[in-house]
Formats: sequence, structure tokens, C-alpha cells
Amino acid sequence: MSRLTQTFEKTRNENRAALIGYITAGDPDIERSFEIIDAACGAGLDILELGIPFSDPTADGPVIQRASNRAVKAGMTLRHGIEFVRKLRQKHELPVIIFSYYNPVFAMGTEIFIREAVNAGADGVLCVDLPSENSGEIMRYVQKPDYKNANQTNTPNDTVNCFHFIRLIAPTTDTVRRNEILRCSDGFVYIVSRRGVTGGNSNKIDWNGLEQELVEMRCETKVPLCVGFGISTPEDVQTAGKFADGVIIGSAIQRIIEERPDTAKQSVVDFVTTLAAACKRNN
Repeated sequence: MSRLTQTFEKTRNENRAALIGYITAGDPDIERSFEIIDAACGAGLDILELGIPFSDPTADGPVIQRASNRAVKAGMTLRHGIEFVRKLRQKHELPVIIFSYYNPVFAMGTEIFIREAVNAGADGVLCVDLPSENSGEIMRYVQKPDYKNANQTNTPNDTVNCFHFIRLIAPTTDTVRRNEILRCSDGFVYIVSRRGVTGGNSNKIDWNGLEQELVEMRCETKVPLCVGFGISTPEDVQTAGKFADGVIIGSAIQRIIEERPDTAKQSVVDFVTTLAAACKRNN
């Protein structure tokens, strides 16, 4: 059983949504970035999306774009990000998803990326610009667990081999393609809550419409459905957490790092703690 599966089982049993935090690795600099991420992992995140900066980010709003630019200037690379995962795994058991773009993965070499990411302890990858239909570009290098011949108890190899390709469904995804994505998904599905880019509030979330969409999607899959984009406050987390399996927050964390780099570690911890409390359901 993968760490993601274990995490969502745990949050379901505790009657709460999973808190998924996106943080750009390398912002404001490599050393302080790791300290912030390490602290956030211990403050209540259930799943970490470790953002690997790229010079031409896709779908990211201005806050994360600026964070990526600072991280690139600080010397952050995909290899550094994998090393972050290795160091985090020495202290934390939460699932870590490498959030990247296909260009850095391709430049490293996809097979090398998979081998090093898995060996470091990563649980999956999300490539914003690699469509679900092309996931084989990455996943053909992943060794699938042999559950038929596995022991009843989990083994280290069983856990390591559970590497997920996280797929996205946007408001513009038509029903036929949406259902195809759901049928081949595992780990969790990233449901984009509204049109536009990350952060900002130019496009408000239609909470009732979004909840109905998730009801429809659950007829097609049992994979956890997690909502992100435009979620920035504990109130947003509480609202989304009533019907989503997980809530994803990113730009709001990055804004803290941008505005208060010298005190970001404690400020992010305080913010994550508040968000984690908001994930609890009352019924």
C-alpha cells in the first residue's frame, strides 16, 4: 500500500480532508527553502507538493511565477529538488509529490529522473504540461508492485515502487476525456476549481457547481479527488473540505515567503497549523 493510499485512509477515518501544500523549492534561497519546507511538513501537511522551478511555468499565477524566478536565480534545479526529497524522507513519512514541468524531467533524462526520484523516496510526479494521454513518457520506467506475489504486510520495496502520476482535470475538460482520465488515475486526482491561473481571485469558485462535479466524478472512480486553484484562506479550505478528499493550497504559502522571507519559517508553520484545523469536518 502506498503512502498516498495510507494517508487518505487515515484522513477518511479522522473525518477530515487531507491538507496538500505546494511549496516552490529554492525560494527565497536553497538553505532557507529547505528549512521552511521541513517545518511545514511537521506542522500539519498531509501531503507535500514540492515545486521544481522552471523558467517558463505553465498555469502558474504571478506569485508562483515570481517564486520560480527567485528559485532559479538561487540555483535551484531538479537534482536539488530530489535531494530535498531525500533529506525530508529522513524525518517525515508524509507523501511527497514532485511538481514539475516536463522540460526539466526530459533534460535530466526521464529514466534517470524516475530512478533517482524513487530512490530518494518521492511518491509521485505531477507534470502540468504533460497531458494524461502522454503519461507513458514517464510511467513506462516505473516498476509496478507485484501484489499477486507480495507478502500480506507491506515491504520497503512494495512502498518504493508505488510511484504515481498525478493527473489534472480542469473546468474545460469535457466529460468524455474527464472520465478517461478518472479511469486511469491513481494516487489522487487534482481537480482545478476554476478557470485561470493559480492564486488571485479574478475567477471566483462556484462551490455548488464544483461539489456537484465531484459527485458525478465519484461515479467513475474511487481515487481521491482533491481541489486546488484559488484556495487561499482557512474558510476556503473548510468549504472545499466538506466535499473534497483533499484541499490543495500553494500561492497563499508562497505569498508569505515572498512578503516575509526572514520570518517565513514560523509564519508558514502558523498558517499551515490553521489550515490543518480547517480541514476537520463537523459532521
